Amino acid sequence: MAKVEIYVSPICGYCHRAKSLLSKKGVKFTEINVLMKSEKRQEMEQRSGRRTVPQIFINGKSIGGSDELYELDFDGELDGMLAAH
Repeated sequence: MAKVEIYVSPICGYCHRAKSLLSKKGVKFTEINVLMKSEKRQEMEQRSGRRTVPQIFINGKSIGGSDELYELDFDGELDGMLAAH
């Protein structure tokens, strides 16, 4: 199973949406809350080049946010990415 990391804020609807899709697929993921942790937000920005949450990484590769996650799923690419080691 792939290593999935997701940078989130607990008040973010897009974060909940992304986590819901991953959970529905049975994917275990590491959730990193950036709301009150500036060092984690900086880490997220350095890794992704973006400032908005969620930021999702699959096997260390930035795939973007919730919209990109759903687009990968719609295109049939997400399951293959999640199965990769």
